[in-house]
Amino acid sequence: MTTQTSPPIGLAAEAVSVGYGSTVIVNAVSLAIRPREVTTIVGPNGSGKSTFVRALAGLAAPQAGRVVLDGRDLVTQRPRETARRIGFLPQSLIAPEHITVRELVGHGRDPHRRWFKAWSADDSVAVDSALELTDMTGLADHPVDELSGGQRQRAWIALTLAQTPGILILDEPTTYLDIAHQLDTLELVSTLVRERGTTVVLVLHDLTMAARYSDTVVAMHEGRVAAQGSPRDVFTPETLARVFDIRARIDDSVEEGLVVVPTRRVGNSAG
Repeated sequence: MTTQTSPPIGLAAEAVSVGYGSTVIVNAVSLAIRPREVTTIVGPNGSGKSTFVRALAGLAAPQAGRVVLDGRDLVTQRPRETARRIGFLPQSLIAPEHITVRELVGHGRDPHRRWFKAWSADDSVAVDSALELTDMTGLADHPVDELSGGQRQRAWIALTLAQTPGILILDEPTTYLDIAHQLDTLELVSTLVRERGTTVVLVLHDLTMAARYSDTVVAMHEGRVAAQGSPRDVFTPETLARVFDIRARIDDSVEEGLVVVPTRRVGNSAG
C-alpha cells in the first residue's frame, strides 16, 4: 500500500470557553496542537475533554475565544472545507439500518464529493486503504448492525480515515475494543503519524496507553488545562493526585514507556 504524507496543518485553541446556556464546560483553554504528533487529552469524567475536542473539530462553537485552523477562525470556514482537513470520531454513533461496512466507510468521501460528481478511482483507493488499515476488508460487505461492538468501532474509524484528513481527532476510540484491538488502534495512530504525517488528537482514559503512544499529554480538570507536556512531565504522583484524586505508582523501567498503576483514592487509607 502506498502512503501519502500530508502537509502540516496548524490547529490551536485561543482562550476557548464552551458551554450550554449559563453552564461553562470548558473555561478559557489555550492549546496549540503540534503538527505530525499525537496529543492525548486525559482527565476525569466531567472535566470537559469531549466538549473541548468537539470545539477543536468545529462542532461546538466557542462562547469566547476561538479555534484557529491555519491562521483562520474555524467558525468562518465552511463545514465541508473543515471536514476535508479534520476528521472527527465522537464517542457514540449510530449507523443507518442495514448499511454495509463498505457503504458506511464510503461516506467518509462525502466532504470530497459534490452531489453530481461520480465516484472516482481516488474514492475507491481511499475506502480500500481505510478498510485495510483497520483490518475490516474481510467484513466490508457485512451489515454494520450485525457486527460486534468492537467491529463497529473499527468501521467508524475506517470512515474517518477515508476522509484522508490532515488532522484526526478521536474521542475515546478504544471504547468497546478488547485489549488486542486497542493496541491495534493505537499502533495504527502511530503509523498514520509516522508514515502519513497526520496530526492526531486523542481522548483516552487508559493512562498507561496515553503514556505509551503520546508525544504530548494534556490533563484537564474542571474545564481547564491542569498540566501539559511529555508523558513524564504530566504523569507524576502530584499531578495524578490533583487531577484524578488518586495515589499512583509510576513505573518507568519498561522499554515501551511509563506504566501508571493507581493504588488508592486520595484520602483513602485502604490499599
